[in-house]
Amino acid sequence: MCKVLEVHPSGYYAWMKQPDSKQEKRRKYLLGLIKQFWLESGGVYDYRKIYSDLRDEGETCGINQVHRLMKREGLQSQRGYRKPRAKAGTEHIISANKLAREFNPTAPNQSWVTDITYIKTHEGWLYLCSGQTKLATVL
Repeated sequence: MCKVLEVHPSGYYAWMKQPDSKQEKRRKYLLGLIKQFWLESGGVYDYRKIYSDLRDEGETCGINQVHRLMKREGLQSQRGYRKPRAKAGTEHIISANKLAREFNPTAPNQSWVTDITYIKTHEGWLYLCSGQTKLATVL
């Protein structure tokens, strides 16, 4: 390797024994703060917000340096999300319309209705089905 890089072996070993430079120590310190702010945000903050937090703490650094350090460590902000949609090519399941818009049944326990809602969590989408309600006329 020394021949390829045209470096004398003694120079290489002297460089290996040197302690970290001031810049490297500074980078490690900043990276520690960046990870702290990123974890406190729950992984939501991007480099712009973390840069703002660092500036609020009195640290002097560049926004590009924060971006580069986060990218090197694989720290990413949480991206937006969309509601689940049917994928192209999948067939929709259509149930028969048994109510035929008759929302006033003649006897109890003839018609039941419910509702579904989507809830976004860190584990993914959850589907919540609300309690069932009887459609019955009150006499």
